[in-house]
Amino acid sequence: VQLVESGGGLVQPGGSLRLSCAASGFTFSSYGMSWYRQAPGKERELVASISNSGGSTIYADSVKGRFTISRDNAKNTVYLQMNSLQPEDTAVYYCACRRKGTWGQGTQVTVSS
Repeated sequence: VQLVESGGGLVQPGGSLRLSCAASGFTFSSYGMSWYRQAPGKERELVASISNSGGSTIYADSVKGRFTISRDNAKNTVYLQMNSLQPEDTAVYYCACRRKGTWGQGTQVTVSS
């Protein structure tokens, strides 16, 4: 079972990034997926989750209206589209399948001018 994130980087405030998480080693379409983030000195927090079919999503209040989680079960990939990024969004972002107890290695997102 493996999750590999990509798409992080440095972006200016107000900018956008799209994170991707490629899954392998399990039946991706059977599991809900989540994105978490951890900023320096802070605890890891849930950013967004999506059901196995993609029909249900939840978001942290801090990202509602700015971030969108989606998935492509044909590609075994989950995405996080992040718009209107702010410095407080700076963190390492992790993809996770909590039911499988599996986490990706994380991808750094830095929002700075």
